[in-house]
Amino acid sequence: MLESPHPSLQNVKKVEIIVSHAFLEETLSVLDVVGVSGYTVFGSTSGKGARGLSCDDLDCDYSSSYIMTVCNSDEQLGRLIDKIQPFLKKAGGIFVVTTAQWLSH
Repeated sequence: MLESPHPSLQNVKKVEIIVSHAFLEETLSVLDVVGVSGYTVFGSTSGKGARGLSCDDLDCDYSSSYIMTVCNSDEQLGRLIDKIQPFLKKAGGIFVVTTAQWLSH
């Protein structure tokens, strides 16, 4: 893992999840089960993926939600992956993990 350039920065894993709005509550429940302490949700996102267009227009059937959170340990990230992977196979969506730094305050 990278060393933090400042003592106030903590290394974390940033997790970004995009799911159909219809599955938002179920996705947030998974985060609660694995002990993720917080998250940010942006609703009514649009884009294009393997399953076609996703938009928030009135004439579009589906819209997506973007969820951003962090995992403080590899163990927590592992639990999240174990719980969310079967769900994403059923519901579709995107799950991206990047290394980030969190400012402790």
